[in-house]
Amino acid sequence: MKSTKPKAPVMIPVENIVPFDGHPYKVLDNDSMNELTESVQDNGIMEPLTVRPLENTDNYEIISGHRRYHAAKKAGLNEVPAFIRAVSRDEAAIMLVDSNLHRERILPSEKAFAYKLKMDALTHQGASRQLGEKWSVEQVAESASESARQVHRYIRLTNLIPELLDMMDENKIAFSVGVELSFLDDERQYDVLNACELNDNTPSYAQAVRMHKAYTAGELDRDGIDAIMCEEKANQREKVTIPLDRLKGKIPGSYTVQQQQDYIVKAVDHYHRYLQCQREAR
Repeated sequence: MKSTKPKAPVMIPVENIVPFDGHPYKVLDNDSMNELTESVQDNGIMEPLTVRPLENTDNYEIISGHRRYHAAKKAGLNEVPAFIRAVSRDEAAIMLVDSNLHRERILPSEKAFAYKLKMDALTHQGASRQLGEKWSVEQVAESASESARQVHRYIRLTNLIPELLDMMDENKIAFSVGVELSFLDDERQYDVLNACELNDNTPSYAQAVRMHKAYTAGELDRDGIDAIMCEEKANQREKVTIPLDRLKGKIPGSYTVQQQQDYIVKAVDHYHRYLQCQREAR
């Protein structure tokens, strides 16, 4: 159906507005939300929401402005300004995603579900059904300035259990690791989560790839996950750093880095043997 944007927003009771069903963006009660709420209390809603009427009801579904709507409720407002757009759910989904694609900060989980929401909406639409999912992904990629492969990788993240998605959003596991783990079923993903908690670590990319391959081959069980997660990773080994000024005059300046390392190891080995001889002489 065709949509027309009104010249001016209209005031709509807060109680008649509902969030977009399944919208991908998190509305958090954090410091940023507190600041927005204070601004709304002092100045009202400066930028109107965009909503669509829900058929056979007096309610409106938010297309853009979920954070402003939440702040308005916290601030105790009874009504908010909004532009009304008479569009279908699929059209609204595309508008919702496009209005947020270039935000400064988008969490991996938000981007994952946003891309999937838009892909599904494009696939559902008339002519798009004949063009298929591949065309839909290409359209999402073009609007998001991403490659189609990267969009596919983000959409894969929607298969992760919520706990692993949260770990991605908190930068506890890498994007590439999340993609590999998304190929495991929920049971095995929870086994990975338990192993993370038990060993106080997270899987490396190489470990996630091995789990993915083993799962695909039907060879991954809880014991296999535990065995992989117990392995020491290079980035988790403790390192000893020696300031260069402490070595000045003790190692030839012409030595390469590798020669310096060999020299230090030999010196430590020599000192170890010396101490051993001292203990044996007592």
